[in-house]
Amino acid sequence: MLVVIRGAGDIATGIALRLWRAHIQIVMTEIERPTAIRRTVCFSQAVVHGETTVEGVTARRAESPTEALRILGGGCIPVLPDPEGACVLVLKPEAVVDAILAKKNLGTRITDAPVVIGVGPGFTAGVDCHAVVETMRGHYLGRVIHEGTAIPNTGIPGLIGGFAGERVLRAPADGEFRQLLEIGAQVKMGDVAATVNGEPMVCTLDGVLRGILADGTPVFKGMKSGDIDPRCKIEHCYCASDKALAVGGGVLEAVLDLTGALK
Repeated sequence: MLVVIRGAGDIATGIALRLWRAHIQIVMTEIERPTAIRRTVCFSQAVVHGETTVEGVTARRAESPTEALRILGGGCIPVLPDPEGACVLVLKPEAVVDAILAKKNLGTRITDAPVVIGVGPGFTAGVDCHAVVETMRGHYLGRVIHEGTAIPNTGIPGLIGGFAGERVLRAPADGEFRQLLEIGAQVKMGDVAATVNGEPMVCTLDGVLRGILADGTPVFKGMKSGDIDPRCKIEHCYCASDKALAVGGGVLEAVLDLTGALK
C-alpha cells in the first residue's frame, strides 16, 4: 500500500512513523522552505538538508515521483518539495493524508485517491475527504470522524506541564529571524532566544527550548517561532510527541479501515 502524506511537520512526522512501522509505504510532500519549529522531529528537514532521521527512521529529499520510488525501494521515506501535491496524479496512491495543519483545506479533494483523510480543522468528512482525525488535545485527540468536522481551532495551545499559551514564543516584529539559542537549551524566563530586527524574542517561562525556527526564516509579528517545554526533559526534543503519535494512530486506523472496506 502506498500513502501520500501532504506536509512533513511534527504531526505529519508522527503520522509517518506510525504508518511506516506498520509496513505502509509513504511519500511525503513539503514546501521548499519549511517553517517547522520542532525541527529535530520533522521529516521536513530532509528538504533542507537532503536527509534527516527521526527515531531511527530516515527520510531523504526526492526531486521527482520517480526518484521518490527509488528512495522508497532503498528503505527510506522520500520527501518531495511539492506544495501542490502534484505527485499524487503520478503516484496514484491508495490513500492521501492532508497533514499540512493549515486549519483550512488548501486544495485536497475527496477524489484525489480512493481514501482521503483530513487531519485537524478545515475538513468535512463526506465532503472533501472520507474521514477526519481530531488534533485537539483532550478526550477526543486522535479519534476518527466519519461524519462532520474536527473541533474548530481555538488559537490556544494545549496544556503541557500545566502551561498553554505561555509556552509558545512568537516573533516580536516583521523581518528576518535570528536564532540565538539551540533546540535542547535550558532556558529561564526572560532569556532571549532570538531577535527580529533587533527586537528580542523573550522566553516566557523556565524549561527546555523544544523548538525554534531556523536562522534566517522570514517572519511576521506574532508568528509562532518557538516552543518551551516546562517539563525540562531534553530527550523530549528528539522524539515524536504524544500528540503526534496519537494523531498518527488515528490516521493508521482510518487508512486500514477505509482501504480494507474497498476490498
